[in-house]
Amino acid sequence: MRIAQIAPLMESVPPRYYGGTERVVHFLTDALLDLGNDVTLFASGDSVTRAELVPVVRTALWLDPAVVDPIPYYMLMLDKVRARAHEFDILHFHIDALHFPLFHRSPHRTVTTLHGRQDLPDLPALYRGFADMPLVSISDAQRTPIADANFIATIHHGLPKDLLHPTFNPRGGYLAFLGRISPEKGPVEAIRLARALGLPLRIAAKVDRVDECYFREMVRPEIAFGDDVEFIGEIGDRDKAAFLGEARALLFPIDWPEPFGLVMIEAMACGTPVLAFRAGSVPEVIEDRVTGRIVEDFDEALLALPEVLSLDRRRIRAEFESRFTAERMARDYLGVYRTLTRPIHTSPMRQRATPWPSTPAAPLLQSGAHAG
Repeated sequence: MRIAQIAPLMESVPPRYYGGTERVVHFLTDALLDLGNDVTLFASGDSVTRAELVPVVRTALWLDPAVVDPIPYYMLMLDKVRARAHEFDILHFHIDALHFPLFHRSPHRTVTTLHGRQDLPDLPALYRGFADMPLVSISDAQRTPIADANFIATIHHGLPKDLLHPTFNPRGGYLAFLGRISPEKGPVEAIRLARALGLPLRIAAKVDRVDECYFREMVRPEIAFGDDVEFIGEIGDRDKAAFLGEARALLFPIDWPEPFGLVMIEAMACGTPVLAFRAGSVPEVIEDRVTGRIVEDFDEALLALPEVLSLDRRRIRAEFESRFTAERMARDYLGVYRTLTRPIHTSPMRQRATPWPSTPAAPLLQSGAHAG
């Protein structure tokens, strides 16, 4: 198939460090190529891919201090996508709903994966207004606030099978917290839980600008309280196998409707069990008492950790290989693409979809340029 992947512009594909959506787009693109498809990636120019890259900006927007408003750059990207849309069987969008007004006249030629939380009050009106746009959820739980939206599948994320190698006999002796520092991710709870259990904690996490105050006022004082918590900062994929693999368990004490939680399957790939609070996608990703424990609150977490530490790490890795590989993810998406582009019966002839409208190609946007 001829497939276009349209990625966010805030991070490169793959991201240098934190960036779940861009990482998933990278894994999906590579897996689709490995399955023999022709894939084109619309992304920032500093992206690295085996697919044809259509660069929209020179660098990821977050790296460009001259960028104030990202929306103009997305408008320019959508113009590039529209200009080349006739070249593809399917357009796969990963940019929320920015493209809906431009492409809703040919909805069966598009699919949109929703990567973020969907419990915001204005979203039901959006999905009612564009009820013909096919949507993919990354967990069934993600659908709950917008259950009447046009979902055609739930497809869980996947990782390349050999990206993270398992460690079956960890020697680190610590618990791990990985991801992003924010109240909903529960870093303070992770610190207090580790201390209550008498185990050291290592935190590898990004601090976004919006969460700097929270980190300074709530997290840093907890870290400074003793010498049993180490804050490492952001790490990339090269360091995750050692960080997660040598950990005795991953703590995932979230307090929000997690759409998926890539870090859980990263831990599983390393053979590391997960202790997670029940919220959002957690019950879909973690098999209780097999790949981790799902608990309701802090007190239950304290009681559950000894069982978590005793789980079979080889079984955890096997569950990852069975359920959460990039190849499985890509095959699931190919099924969606083929369903959407299947010829339609129209009295007795079978007809292909209406060709895409063509527009002149837009010039490559220079990094730091602004709409006038």
